[in-house]
Parts: sequence; structure tokens; C-alpha cells
Amino acid sequence: MRYVVLDLEMCGVPKARRRKEYHWATEIIEIGAVLLDENYDVIDSYKSYVKPDIGIIDTNIEMLTGIRKNMVQNAPGIRKVLENFAGWFPDDVQFVTWSENDEIQIKREIEAKHLEFEGKDKYYGEWYDCQKTFSEIMNDTKPYKLEEALNLSDVDYDIHLHDGLVDAANTALLFKKMKTEKEYKFNTYYIESKKEQEMLTSTLGELLGGIKLA
Repeated sequence: MRYVVLDLEMCGVPKARRRKEYHWATEIIEIGAVLLDENYDVIDSYKSYVKPDIGIIDTNIEMLTGIRKNMVQNAPGIRKVLENFAGWFPDDVQFVTWSENDEIQIKREIEAKHLEFEGKDKYYGEWYDCQKTFSEIMNDTKPYKLEEALNLSDVDYDIHLHDGLVDAANTALLFKKMKTEKEYKFNTYYIESKKEQEMLTSTLGELLGGIKLA
């Protein structure tokens, strides 16, 4: 089994520009991905900007992603990028993402825009949500941010976040850790703070346990 770890960057679609067919609030403007072998090691990478059909790259998106309007104006549209991307990765892969949002976004654009292209069926394969798995490891329902999970997991990662390829590579580091560590190891500071919290809770419990209520 090989794995495609991917990340999308998106822009907003103002309400005034939404259409009957495409009434969603976001559009893809970048796809970044890494291909992993059966040992979860990176063997290839992919990156492409996408020219949005109706979405707008505003100042907030520029500041968050570093992607400017002039960087996508000559980029291929979503149909061509998804076709090129499908041609890049092998048939026998599992998709890996941080949260289910990227899977939803790709399928949403394919279906709402009635896209037809070579390799379309590949996107309807198996998807693995690292964010959900990490919450299960933490025994929590909270949807952790990627940066937060990397820090808690004591992973040495690329700090240039909100770049499709960088976020995909960082997610791949966590994915490998999840798959290869039988006993998941956390950041030392997190472990110590958790011990202190447990001790404090225990001490308070003992104190309150001795109080008799009238």
C-alpha cells in the first residue's frame, strides 16, 4: 500500500458571486501532496496552484497562505489540475489528510461543477483522516489543529504552515508516527503538565473529600 498525503489551500467565494450550481463558500487555489511508500517514507511530491472560477483571493487569504492573485491568474483550472494530479499518483493508494475537509472539498467541486476528466474515479477511493485519529489518541472529541498536534507529538516540522506542500509533508510526519509507534510518544512538557494536573486534581479531591456539608 502507498499513500498520498495531501493538503488544499482555498479562497473564499462571496455570497454575491455564488451560483445555483456552486453555492459553497470556498474554492481550491492550491493542491500540495507527498507520496509515501509502504514504510511511510516520502518518495515524491506534487504542488500546483489552481485558478478559481468564482472565488476571490482577498487580503486575509494572501496573509494566511502567501498566495496572491497574480500567482493563480495563469494557473490551470480545477478540472485540469485534478486530472494532472490523478495522473501523478498511482492507482493503489490511500488518501491521507488532516481533517475530512479536503476530501469533502474535492468531491464537492467535482460534483457541483460537473467535472469530467481522466482519473476522476481515483478520488472516490479510501480516505484516512489524521485529525480524527489524533483526537482518538488524545481520548478527546476536540478537533486539534495540525500545528497543535505536531507540537504535542514532539515532531520536528517545517514551520511555514498554510502552504499546501508544507502542510502535506507535516501531516505525513504525524501519519508515520501514528502508524509506526506502538506506544504513542508525546512532548515531554505535555507529559509533565499532565502529571501536574492529575496531582492537582487528586489533591483537591482529597481536600474536598474531607469537607462535611450540612
